[in-house]
Amino acid sequence: MDSMIIAAARLLATGDLLGALKRVALRNDAPALALRGIVMAQLGDLVRAKALLKMAARAFGAREPVARARCLVAEAEIALVSRDLTWPAKTLTAAREVLEAHDDRLNAAHARHLEARRLLLIGHLDEAERLLAGVDPAPLPPPLRTTHELVVGGIAIRRLRTSAARAALRRAENAAREAGIPALDAEVEAVSHVLKTPAARLIGQGDERFLLLEEVEAVLTSGALVVDACRYVVRNGDELVSLTTRPVLFALARALAENWPVDVSRNILVARAFGAKDADESHRARLRVEVGRLRGELHRIADIKATKDGFVLAPRRASEVVILAPPVEEQNGEILAFLADGEAWSSSALAIAIGASPRTVQRALDALAETGKVHSFGRGPARRWTIPSLPGFPSTLLLPGPLPND
Repeated sequence: MDSMIIAAARLLATGDLLGALKRVALRNDAPALALRGIVMAQLGDLVRAKALLKMAARAFGAREPVARARCLVAEAEIALVSRDLTWPAKTLTAAREVLEAHDDRLNAAHARHLEARRLLLIGHLDEAERLLAGVDPAPLPPPLRTTHELVVGGIAIRRLRTSAARAALRRAENAAREAGIPALDAEVEAVSHVLKTPAARLIGQGDERFLLLEEVEAVLTSGALVVDACRYVVRNGDELVSLTTRPVLFALARALAENWPVDVSRNILVARAFGAKDADESHRARLRVEVGRLRGELHRIADIKATKDGFVLAPRRASEVVILAPPVEEQNGEILAFLADGEAWSSSALAIAIGASPRTVQRALDALAETGKVHSFGRGPARRWTIPSLPGFPSTLLLPGPLPND
């Protein structure tokens, strides 16, 4: 590699982005394109950065597989930061395998963490854990150790293991302090904030209060029968019944739990489950069918008994019935929850993360935009959605190891 590229790489490593850019701004060879792409990404121009890295990957071609793989990893990070989940994950996996085959352990570990972060975003926790199992964080430099612990902490938070999450975030905080990168400190603080803010509401016997994440964990292990409106499941200890694809059954379960230990009238159940104001005989017949289905789903943990006026929930082992609800319940709340991470999301990425159709998500975003709850920037495929009060993208950590063609 020539002296100008070496000088630019050294300036980039020290954080002198403009100094690095000056040395390669007028060059179009592959290493210069890669460097320019990394600089533009760290300056926040992700669209230009992505285009430059694509050009660099093509310029390196098959004759320089390691350099090409590094460019693909950097491009994958841009896609992740900009919440473009449509970027092909298989391309990142293939790039990581090339780096591992050529003993580029640092960039291979970086690629593995990007894969794990993407899986965490879309809720594939088991796969993310399997990927992390192949990484020993001890020999990694501080920025990558921070990333590793953030992913470990994120998985623990999703699994409601608050002690493990706190331990991982403490390690991330120490590594970020050692790295001396303000953006990393901010990212650790943002994730840690999740443990300090209400994660759910507890509803039971006419009472309602907010819960922190560790309190949610305590409720789930308390032995109570929990109707979980955050995940659309009903659970009692280790017994769990998922109703994610059965909205009518879950609406009935929640209505019965809200009124426990007394019964709920048939008219109220019809209104809650079917949206009908006046229950006629067809509604009552349908209610009997749906209650029978719910009884079958919950048979291991609860019974549903008929009364003179309606139905009552009867736990088999639990002495208490409670409801866990999101801190704020409103239409399109799931979309707002994803946007609350502070990043700008594409509508297609939100559709992947939520598991809904792109058209459904786009309609929801348009409705939220009309009320000022979200706003967008960009056009076409580059259009991104954010919550107005939150800042833009943080600095990225692209290619922690040697630069292309080292």
